[in-house]
This record gives sequence, C-alpha cells and structure tokens, in this order.
Amino acid sequence: MKKIQKFGEWAYVCGNIFVAIGVGMITKADLGMSMVAAPAYLISLKVNFLTFGMAEYVFQGFLLLVFCIVVRKFSWKYLLSFITALIYGGFLDLVLLIMENINPVTYLSRATFFAGGMLIAGTGIAFFFHTYLPLGVYELFVKGISEHYNINTSKFKIVYDYSSCVLALAMTFLFFGKIQGIGWGTVISALINGILIGCISKILEKYIDFSPATNWYKFFRV
Repeated sequence: MKKIQKFGEWAYVCGNIFVAIGVGMITKADLGMSMVAAPAYLISLKVNFLTFGMAEYVFQGFLLLVFCIVVRKFSWKYLLSFITALIYGGFLDLVLLIMENINPVTYLSRATFFAGGMLIAGTGIAFFFHTYLPLGVYELFVKGISEHYNINTSKFKIVYDYSSCVLALAMTFLFFGKIQGIGWGTVISALINGILIGCISKILEKYIDFSPATNWYKFFRV
C-alpha cells in the first residue's frame, strides 16, 4: 500500500486535535485522569478561575523550565512549545465545551469513553513525535531528554508516565487530603500508555511518510 506522503506538518495538526479529544473523553469518563494530564487537572480543580485548558499551559510552562534546567540549554525556539501548549489548551477547553452535555452514566459507557480516549490521545501523541513543528511541552520533555541522554523514547515515556502518576498522587493529597481525579484509569494509563504509543507509532510509520511538505523545518531546528 502506498504511503500518505509528506505528512510532517499535518502531523502537528492531528496531534493537537487528537490529544484534546482523547483527554476530553477521559475527563468525561471520570474513571481517573491519564497520569500526564492529572497534575494540570488537579490544578484546575484546586484553582477555580483556571479551566482545564488554562491549567494545562500553566503546568507546561513550569515543565518547560524544568526541561531547560535538566538539559542545561535554552533556545528561544523552546518557547514555541509553549505556544503549542496554548493551542492545545484552547482545543481542550473547546472539546470540553462541546461535550458539556455528554455525561456517560453506566459503567460500560464510562469504560468505553475511557478506552476510546486513551486510544485517540495515544494516537495524537504518536503524531506529535513525528512532526518537526514545535511539540507540546510534554512531548518536548520526553523527546528532548531522550535524545539528549540517548535513551529510547518509548522506554523513557514509560518512566515519565510513572513519575507523573506519583506526582499526581502527591498533589491530590496535598490539595484535597484525599484521592481525587485519580482512579484505576490512571493506573492503567501509567502501565500501558508508553507501550500503546510505541505500537501506534509503528503502525503510523507503515502507512504515512512524515517528511515535510515545506522547507519550514529549517526554521524550527534547535
């Protein structure tokens, strides 16, 4: 089968949309946020004037600072990742607004929403890992540190997911004194999300050529 050609720029668009839809579905399932999104979600629950999308780019701004410290490098082009975080946050709030009146009630419907959300969000992250355009800060953190220390990206993603899960647990007790926004779905995400993204990436690579359609990549080199 002939591959879809020169999809580098479209991978960025798909990444933003797919991740926003996936996280929106996981939020509606209410079975526990994915471990990566959980810290921002807990911030939005704690700080009333912050929407989930706004809390996302606040937290990603902090994560970008940590990334620069870890790799001991700063490029103004890293700030473009924060712009991606703003775009994603806007998409996420829009998705949640559209889904405002969608409330899965039965356990089966909630589990279906959660599973579908994981698959869609995982596909979005896989798209992000194949574009040269500015990654969201989460993806920049994983991909950038993996490349900096020559670590397999999928394996480091698993470590990052586990670390996010631990951070979310600490935050929920610090903020609320009890578990909130975290459930068995969070644990499942932490266990299989990195593996799922790796598998989806391999499938995408079979059918899509992620080379750029323009020469914009020269501008985005860091």
